[in-house]
Amino acid sequence: MACPFSRHPASEMLHRQHSIAEGAGWNLDEDLSEIPDDALTLTHLNAAIQLLTAPSNEDVYEALMSLIDKQRNRWPALERLRTDRNALHIYPHYDYLADVQDNLNRIDESSASEILILLGNELIHTACVGIIERAFKCLGSNLQEFLGSLDGVYDVLKLQEEDISDTGFVCAGEGELIFTSERPVLAWLLLGCLQALSRLLFNYEPPIEMEPLDGDVPRYRYLFKLDDFEEQVVPIVSDSRVPGKLRESVSSDTKDLKMDNDFFCKAFPWHFIMDENLNLVQVGQGFSRLFKNYMATSGLSACTYFRFKRPRGLSLRFREIVRRTNTPFMISLRAPPGRPDFFAKGLEIKGQMVFCPESNSLLFVGSPFLDGLEGLTCNGLFISDIPLHDATREVILVGEQARAQDGLRRRMDKLKSSIEEANAAVTKERKKNVNLLQLMFPEDIAEKLWLGAQIDAKTYSDVTMLFSDIVGFTSICSRATPFMVINMLECLYKHFDELCGFFDVYKVETIGDAYCVASGLHRASIYDAHKVAWMALRMIETCSLYNTHDGQHIRMRIGIHTGTVLTGVVGRKMPRYCLFGHNVTIANKFESGSEACKINCSPTTKEWLIKHPGYNFQLQPRDPSCMPKEFSEAKGLPCYFLEGYKHPTVNDDATLQEHIEAAMKQSLLDSNETIVIEEQK
Repeated sequence: MACPFSRHPASEMLHRQHSIAEGAGWNLDEDLSEIPDDALTLTHLNAAIQLLTAPSNEDVYEALMSLIDKQRNRWPALERLRTDRNALHIYPHYDYLADVQDNLNRIDESSASEILILLGNELIHTACVGIIERAFKCLGSNLQEFLGSLDGVYDVLKLQEEDISDTGFVCAGEGELIFTSERPVLAWLLLGCLQALSRLLFNYEPPIEMEPLDGDVPRYRYLFKLDDFEEQVVPIVSDSRVPGKLRESVSSDTKDLKMDNDFFCKAFPWHFIMDENLNLVQVGQGFSRLFKNYMATSGLSACTYFRFKRPRGLSLRFREIVRRTNTPFMISLRAPPGRPDFFAKGLEIKGQMVFCPESNSLLFVGSPFLDGLEGLTCNGLFISDIPLHDATREVILVGEQARAQDGLRRRMDKLKSSIEEANAAVTKERKKNVNLLQLMFPEDIAEKLWLGAQIDAKTYSDVTMLFSDIVGFTSICSRATPFMVINMLECLYKHFDELCGFFDVYKVETIGDAYCVASGLHRASIYDAHKVAWMALRMIETCSLYNTHDGQHIRMRIGIHTGTVLTGVVGRKMPRYCLFGHNVTIANKFESGSEACKINCSPTTKEWLIKHPGYNFQLQPRDPSCMPKEFSEAKGLPCYFLEGYKHPTVNDDATLQEHIEAAMKQSLLDSNETIVIEEQK
């Protein structure tokens, strides 16, 4: 059959909408830690209502799998909707219900609405169990009471959640429920849920008709045919004339059930009655004591004395109020005209609006919305103004006891805050110490030092080392003041330190003009030699940005070598992390054999640089006589000058920094690492 929502102006046929609730999470102010696990709370009631308005992906999945098992013979194509449960957890905001809707339209568009109704049935059968079923049962003893409670309870839950969406229920009359939602798929699902709940809770299956309503916000009316479901209530009143026998009522004539107006106004001091024009016909003693001196001059219009705060967006017309009699009302008192200093201004009264068809009037019965004696007295009220039957009395008195407990709790919280602040200060200082250690040592070594653990010497293979020094440094020192020399080195080495962070290499030490780094110690990678080579190129480039005291560019020579080294922490006072071994000496010799503004590269490092394709280092072989004599593994191989680097994916006219940054990105993608690109200088 065709979808009736196709004619609705605010929607299209089963138009895809989000099924994930976007409101704030449900929070309770009270501490539920001492409530037994099987105790029914407002949290459970909220979960039950959300099963109708925003079912979770898990609940929809369970219902769908059950539906497929039951209807596989009728709709074999439903098997295509089977999916892995784990897929629901991959994305936290996955809209599973919308996917089900789209797939149903593709499988059998003519039966999509019928399948969604059956899915609603299965949703109740699979999810409405245990405490959730009890939560639904507490809404009413019959179907009509259940529908009315959906209206009132959901309104309270939305207020607790600070939910400002238009989703909601309105019980507009006998057997009539209006559901507001921007998602037609939920309207079909709700129809099936209501059918299943009627069977489950009341063992009753009334025919339910659903139709869309016109308006700016999509609304849907559900009409229940309750003609054959009239529950007979027999009052239990003892008949004194016949011992042990019960009679149905005191009298069958309503004229015998008389109640004096004064008695009614005294028993219910916070009530009023309005006629069709919203004029006050009768008020209780509480309202009378506050307003009786002003009604003769200010009139009897209810809007003069009361502001209707809830339900939200209520139109102050008699018929509109009648339609909302299943919703809790919250009114606040207005100051009478000419009395801006009215002491009870703003006092909130929470209660219920009742339609009286006999007199075509509205009866409001409520009580002051207060939580303590201070709120009572500041509004000019007394304990005697709250009738004995009103639970507000208990709320006020218990609230005072709770305030004393809150005072003790606040003092304990203040002490707790002081302790937490002290712990935070200690943690902050500890973090400073750890950060200082991590600046001096590799991370794993710093952690062991902080914990006081023993640090054993360790051998690392394929470590690429870089040694550098400034050409003519002794001459520079002889012509410049110590302050000039230190300032020059500070500026230069500060830039080098930033390069260490960018290339993720470890700075071993600086001695005078010598700057030494290594890669492959704290975090091994197949691109350790590449990182050191790139850093060497950037160091040579950086030297051109700084001048000596006499205006000459700083010239540096660099040597790099790859091999096995031994590492360890030496010393008790001012301990140092040192590198030992023959290869450390060889790396230093390659630096000594280099030339100004050149990078002398060993054969072992060269092999690592060309080992992985896609990285184009410009290497110029040198005369074999330039090889350090201590490097016995040379066997006639030359050393190399590293002249530059060009990355295949970057234009040749791009800067060295752009080529290296592209290469770093590529190497980190290949090794599944991350990087923060260095800012352009």
